[in-house]
Amino acid sequence: MTLTAAAPLPPLAARARRVGASPVREILALTARPEVISFAGGLPAPELFDAEGIREAYARVLGERPQRVLQYSTTEGDPALRGAVAARLTARGLATGADDLLVTGGSQQGLALIATALLEPGDVVLVENPTYLAALQCFGFAGARVVPVPTDADGVIPEALEELVLRERPKLLYLIPTFQNPTGRTLPLARRRAVAEVAGRHGLWIAEDDPYGELRFEGVCQPWIAGQDEAADRTVLLGSFSKIMAPGLRLGWLRAPAGLLRACVVAKQAADLHTSTVDQAAAARYLADRDLDEHLARVRTAYRTRRDALLAGLDSALPAGTTWNRPEGGMFVWVRLPDGHDATALLPAAIAHDVAYVPGTPFFAAAPDPAALRLSFTTHTPEEITEGLSRLARVF
Repeated sequence: MTLTAAAPLPPLAARARRVGASPVREILALTARPEVISFAGGLPAPELFDAEGIREAYARVLGERPQRVLQYSTTEGDPALRGAVAARLTARGLATGADDLLVTGGSQQGLALIATALLEPGDVVLVENPTYLAALQCFGFAGARVVPVPTDADGVIPEALEELVLRERPKLLYLIPTFQNPTGRTLPLARRRAVAEVAGRHGLWIAEDDPYGELRFEGVCQPWIAGQDEAADRTVLLGSFSKIMAPGLRLGWLRAPAGLLRACVVAKQAADLHTSTVDQAAAARYLADRDLDEHLARVRTAYRTRRDALLAGLDSALPAGTTWNRPEGGMFVWVRLPDGHDATALLPAAIAHDVAYVPGTPFFAAAPDPAALRLSFTTHTPEEITEGLSRLARVF
């Protein structure tokens, strides 16, 4: 019998060929060896998880109502969990009801749902430059054209934003206003108001991503853009339990105006029907039984100490002429090496010395700065941070 050659398979979708893998995730795979001190990942400190409290929450919901928490659920999310999130937001100054919220598989899914509900191929999305790498991936899969907004040490420059809005006619502006990833910077109140005014004047959606806002060590909390009158009807606020409870839960939420919220619910129905019922129930039980604010106070104290240890050692670890910022919270310090240094080219030498960081280049939507890099201070103790910096000093 003669065998005929199999016909080639149809190609992957253009968007799958166009959007690359996350360099950050690939670096984490390279640095998984236990002897590596990694400043690369934006990972919460695992020893600070309230594992006992979370275990008890699961035990209670599985013991009290197993048939309900192991069953399918509504797409919008567990009413008790939405009510708890709404109460926390309201207590922090943003009046919110449970029906204003959709529970998601982490705030990353919330971003994907917004892209699905809002963006057509070719639509323009404005972003900070640099910005969260996974957001660039998300908008790339949606076929959007991503345009960076000029920034300085305080974040997006309102005058530059307005100029771009007039020229590019974007549909969406994506921001991380508080303790931004990757830079750790925070957008001041005056600029938040200016951003809201630009969105109100020119008809622009805002996605306000806030995974780090409750990790403030010092300074004054800034109000959400979603709470500004000019932007209240056009801002989606994204939140997450990953940084304040545990990332393995994969729980987040989005707060949006009614029309967009409904579109996101439909998009989620198509994506996964609903977020895990038992995980939502356990999170709601945890929030009812435990004092999350007390837990967060312990986390903030530890992270402040670790940030201080990192900042104290940078001067002796990095080349003369290096600059860095001093974030008031969050998880990251943004570093710029002197001109002529390439953080990506230096990374293999760092890994050979059992220390790692993330080069800044992948975070830029345009005009990347090869001398930039991101350091995360949350995962290691002050003693480990000091040792990691001594290894970095040998690299540079």
